Parts: sequence; C-alpha cells; structure tokens
Amino acid sequence: MKTVLSCIQPTGDMHLGNYFGAVKNWVDLQAGYKCYYGVVDYHAMSMPYDVQKLRTNTWELITNLVAVGIKPENLFIQSLVPEHTELNWIFNCFCSYGQLTRMTQFKDKSQQVKDGGKEEFISVGLLDYPVLQTADILIYKADYVPVGKDQEQHLELSRDIAQRFNTQVGKEYFVLPDALYTETPKIKSTADPSKKMSKSAGEKHYINAFADEATIRRQIKSAVTDSGDTPEGTMAEGVQNLFELIKAAGYKSQHDELMNHYASGHLKYVDLKQVTADALVELISGFTERKKEIVADKKRLKDQVKQSSSEIRKVAQQTLKDVKELVGLMNV
Repeated sequence: MKTVLSCIQPTGDMHLGNYFGAVKNWVDLQAGYKCYYGVVDYHAMSMPYDVQKLRTNTWELITNLVAVGIKPENLFIQSLVPEHTELNWIFNCFCSYGQLTRMTQFKDKSQQVKDGGKEEFISVGLLDYPVLQTADILIYKADYVPVGKDQEQHLELSRDIAQRFNTQVGKEYFVLPDALYTETPKIKSTADPSKKMSKSAGEKHYINAFADEATIRRQIKSAVTDSGDTPEGTMAEGVQNLFELIKAAGYKSQHDELMNHYASGHLKYVDLKQVTADALVELISGFTERKKEIVADKKRLKDQVKQSSSEIRKVAQQTLKDVKELVGLMNV
C-alpha cells in the first residue's frame, strides 16, 4: 500500500474552503492508502501567533478533523514527534540558502507581516519552514503528497533535497515524493466570489464547517450572485460558486436540475440559494452531531491521538536512525 502524507496548521476554525479543498480528499484517501495526517504546530510558530491559543487550536483542529471523518489512528501532532525537527537540521545542510529565498510563499508571507501594521519581525522559521516541511514528508517515506498549485514549489524542494541526500550518501535511501493531484472544488467567498474563501478576510468571507443552521442560511441568503458586470454568455462567479458548493456537498441531482434551468434561462437565484443552504445544512449537521459526541468525551480523543502520535513516531525514529548512520552522526 502506497503512503500519503499531508499536514495542516492549527490556525483556528475549519471552514468549508478547507474542508472541500483538502480535508474531504484526506477522508477519501484513507480507503486506499497508508495515510499520515499531521497537525503541524511547529509550522504555526513561523508567523506571528497567539501563544495562549496554539495548544487550544491544535486540539480544536484535531476534534474537527475526526468529526468530519479522519481516523484518529492516522493523526499525529508534530510537536509530539521531535524527530521532525532533528531531521530538519540535517536537511538544512542539504539545502541552499538561495533555494529558500526564492520560495514564493516566503515572499508572500513576509509581505503579510509587513502589511500587518505591527512590529516588522520576519523569523528565520518563516524562511526555513519549507525544509521542515521536507522533513515532515520524507521522514515517513511518503510516496504521494496531496498538493495544490501553491505548494508545488515546496514539493519540488523536497524532491531536490531527497535527491541531493541520496547522491551525497551514495544510496537511494529516500523515495522522491510525487504530487497527488485530485479534483477539488475551488470554493470562493460568498461575500466576494472573486476571492477564495478565507478567514483572514473576515467572518462574512467564510462559512464555518460547524456553523449552526441559522448562520448558514443567513450567509447563503446574502451571498453575492451576479454583480452585473459579467460578460454575456459567461456564468457569474457568485453563481458558479453556489453551484460548486451544491455539487461538493453531494446534491448532484439538484445541481444538474438547476444547471438545466440556468442553461434554459429560467434559473431563479432564490431557488439556487435555497438548494445551496439545504445542501450545506444537511452536510454540516452531520459534522456537528459527530463533534458533540467527541466533545462529550474529550479525554478519549486526546488519549487516542497521543497514542497514534507515539505509534507514528516509531516510523520517524527508524528513519532518523538510518539517516544519522548514513551521514556519519552518532546514534544512541
């Protein structure tokens, strides 16, 4: 069975952009692959963050992931597997400074810090986190990494470091991971469908994956459909986004019926919004019920994930032992 590795930062609530764009795919992949899914709290430190909330956000994300269908035994918390950071240092010595400074996400996130209006502090961690990301991937010998276009550059760095390592030690030790491209919907903000759904833009720009029914219906009712400047013969971005939400939520027959209405020129936006809201309420109510069960016994989930992190760590420990032997370091 091939191995898949994917990770997510504990930055707060999960929204439907996160779920449909990545996490739903993770749930589906569990049926055919050996999956390792990491909540990467070390990565969350690379940008300005609230120290008091990091641990809380980590457990909240774990709860949310399990509530939407991730198996606890596939989850690990990065800071419970310290081998990641030790391998990170070793890989630093197989990565050039120039490669890191060319990373587009470093440039983008550095600009975010500058635009934040607070003290300008860009950490070394922000520059170096693609190497830690490489350690996250290679320490489990991952065959595939589900990525979006914005992560292709980081995966290519992982392949470069793996190849350089293999060449220098004279052994094809690391698998060169491949991107796993799957069809994922591109969910946009219902308030501004020209932008992707994001928490950073404000509450009206994302739909919480655990929102109550009243909130969901209110947000969809106020969703932008056609701003009036759409070229003739082209579906407006807002309308397209609602269709995407319906399809992603599993309402295929309703999606197709409304699409026929659109093609014939008889689509009513009120009907489109009604079906969108119904689809999301049904989907999210299942998440919410499952989350209630988990929260009722928080200790059980925490124990499960601490245990799964411990089991997954054994794989990381063996990889690090092999690496240290190959590069001439001491092993205990």
